Amino acid sequence: MKVCDTIQMLESEKSRKLMTALYGEAAVDANIERYQNLVKSFQKKFAEEDVTLFSSPGRTEISGNHTDHNHGKVLAGSINLDCVGVAAKNNSSKVHIISETFNQSFIIDLNDLSPSDKKAGTIDLVKGLLQGFKESGYEVGGFNAYITSNVISAAGVSSSASFEMLLCSILNTFFNEGRMDTVAYAHIGKYSENVYWDKASGLLDQMACAVGGLITIDFLEPASPVVEKIDFDFSSQNHSLIIVNTGKGHADLSADYSSVPIEMKKVAEFFGKEVCAEITEDEVIGNLAEVREYAGDRSVLRALHFFEENKRVEAEVKALKEGRFSDFLNNITASGNSSWKWLQNCFTNSAYQEQGITVALALTELFIAGKQRGACRVHGGGFAGVIMAMLPNDLVEEYVAYIEKALGEGNAYRMSIRPYGAICFDTVMEEQ
Repeated sequence: MKVCDTIQMLESEKSRKLMTALYGEAAVDANIERYQNLVKSFQKKFAEEDVTLFSSPGRTEISGNHTDHNHGKVLAGSINLDCVGVAAKNNSSKVHIISETFNQSFIIDLNDLSPSDKKAGTIDLVKGLLQGFKESGYEVGGFNAYITSNVISAAGVSSSASFEMLLCSILNTFFNEGRMDTVAYAHIGKYSENVYWDKASGLLDQMACAVGGLITIDFLEPASPVVEKIDFDFSSQNHSLIIVNTGKGHADLSADYSSVPIEMKKVAEFFGKEVCAEITEDEVIGNLAEVREYAGDRSVLRALHFFEENKRVEAEVKALKEGRFSDFLNNITASGNSSWKWLQNCFTNSAYQEQGITVALALTELFIAGKQRGACRVHGGGFAGVIMAMLPNDLVEEYVAYIEKALGEGNAYRMSIRPYGAICFDTVMEEQ
């Protein structure tokens, strides 16, 4: 679509309807202006006449903490913070990306997709995506993209996966006739992080960003995870999802993150299996003395968390389908307690006096106990970073003021679940 037509289209009723679904009614005008400014910035830089719009959300993990890497179950949702891109094919072998948010501009030659020695940063991530497309049998080509994002960085809402899925949507739309599914997106994103970042990530982040809405995922067969959309509107329960950033830890947490899947798999290894999804809780308890000696006590506790967390995901999905919202919240609390006590990912032993997550959880639990309403838990990988609180709307402002007084202003974010994952905005507009 021509630039001038795109700017005009963004003010149409169809656009406003889609913007309402993506961001909520109160944020429509601000996002129309956001998109229009991005289109103008793209044209100023690239002087292209025809452009296409894309959007990819961040994600929230509601339950299923550290289960995906052992082929378990999760409950997750896409959020109303997103990565937005304006893009156009350039009929060359070059990919030129400008990130307005991070003040980056770089060009990648499709004939040279080898990773750098450091295996880090945005360029390596994009190279990994492009190589992942090629190795998976999909087409790639040159394009220009101007991108902005309000997905909070380093806050457990998957800003990197949001960016990855945006680029997958661009490549799928421009060069693969839209034939790719979200599972393909997720595997390519995982490949990029695993091979070009040496990061042992699973599929959760990418799947939740790509699919959209509230979803449950069973990773028992990771090559083809079972995804089910849950038709549930949190706003109908007058509750809001709050993400609280407790501050980035100063310790290197790579070893802490890696220890979780490694230790769970060590328990499975005792039984000659690869992951915990291939064994049962009864088997572990029935051979407890031997398993403790073989794998260690923390490994056993983490495996027990895995089994119980899978059950909680099932119970939460059932509660939502049956309209038992209070039971759902009780399971959120139970999930948080298990992560804190069994999984043990709320602080790092290498810097045990630095416990931003546990302090935030303690304060939030005190608040909830006083009100007798709500739930909270660690969010995402843990050890440092963010927590999640689910609170009645009438308590949100009071809670935000309370927690920000303790942890600093601007650290609490009110979010909502959006029904769309990584999309070509223009295509969804046409389908409405």
